[in-house]
Amino acid sequence: MGNAVAFVRMIEAAGAGYLLGTVPCADTVARLASGGSTDLRQEGSRNPGAVNAMAVLCRGWGWSILFADIAKGALACQAGARLGGQLGAHVAGTAGVAGHCWPVWKHFRGGKGVAVSLGQCLATFPAYVPVDLGVSWAVGRWKGRALPGTVAGSMTWVAACALWWRKGWANPWGPGKGGSGVGLPIAAAASSAVIISRFISAAHDGRQPLDRHQSPDVVEQ
Repeated sequence: MGNAVAFVRMIEAAGAGYLLGTVPCADTVARLASGGSTDLRQEGSRNPGAVNAMAVLCRGWGWSILFADIAKGALACQAGARLGGQLGAHVAGTAGVAGHCWPVWKHFRGGKGVAVSLGQCLATFPAYVPVDLGVSWAVGRWKGRALPGTVAGSMTWVAACALWWRKGWANPWGPGKGGSGVGLPIAAAASSAVIISRFISAAHDGRQPLDRHQSPDVVEQ
């Protein structure tokens, strides 16, 4: 009975995380900024994310989308924690990234999930956030290499999660020492796989080249 209840709670955590991830922050901001005349899926890189909004609208609107998507990822983890404890936070965080990338309400055409994964990291692995920001900045400065930079950043995140889990190091307000077990690196690996698949998919769709970056400052979201 206990295992069945735990399984149901994980399903609930995943569902809540996914639904929060589908909240259309970029679409809402674009409508507010343009009076409904701008569709980020049809202009610029055709990606509903912060970087495209900076190019199509302005940097201020783009930053607002960035922070909204980060908050969305963190809230997904908090909802998962309430439903399924520490493991639920990890499940919901990854589901939130998936919801952002493949929102059912938008025919599964979403963003790339980078900002949402930062929110996931903020909620479940705060000890790593300063490193994550440094890596993101470095990747953003790695001009012309969007996909390799994303892969490098993802590998760093997963490796750090695995190290914290194995060492059992402190994880400030995150889910316990070591990030509450093997769920930390598994969630990071799963979210990274989703993000990388979106970069590859966007490149194949012609929305973003595999080897070019649109902005030197912020990773495409």
